[in-house]
Amino acid sequence: MAYDYDELYRTTPYALGEPTGVIADFFKQLDAGSLSVLDIGCGQGRDALFLARMGHSVLGVDLSSHGIDQLLTDARREKLSIEGVVADLAQYCPDRMFDVVLIDRTLHMLNEAERHGALARLLNAVKSGGWLLIADERSNLPGFQNVLAEHGADWRPHTAKRGYLFVQRQS
Repeated sequence: MAYDYDELYRTTPYALGEPTGVIADFFKQLDAGSLSVLDIGCGQGRDALFLARMGHSVLGVDLSSHGIDQLLTDARREKLSIEGVVADLAQYCPDRMFDVVLIDRTLHMLNEAERHGALARLLNAVKSGGWLLIADERSNLPGFQNVLAEHGADWRPHTAKRGYLFVQRQS
């Protein structure tokens, strides 16, 4: 981790602010009941808390133990359906499938080989009919699209612009 997010989270509550607008808007327009969401790189939970407040069940994964601790403290206080796991994305492999896998500005922190390997593992955690939502550096989107093309499942594009790649798994 190039930047010490664990130290930032230790010293600054809600350091990254509000949920990402494009992601929040996507969930607001999504016509679905309670979904299972895997939030990769969840930090202190800016997206995870928002999603759980909407009624979704969230598993947040982050390298920062301070971020996960704050996420779980807020979840307990509000009685939200959130689990937290401290893990390194370069090796993390989900043990179940989700309706949505959300990766909000996290993959760019890995080198290219780790980034593509992590994404390939995470694709297997998206249920048929489920969604993969990525916010990352615009320059990384073509590589992500290549990983999707090599995956073997049928992915229907929804959004692919300005650093966002949202796709739905068809099979």
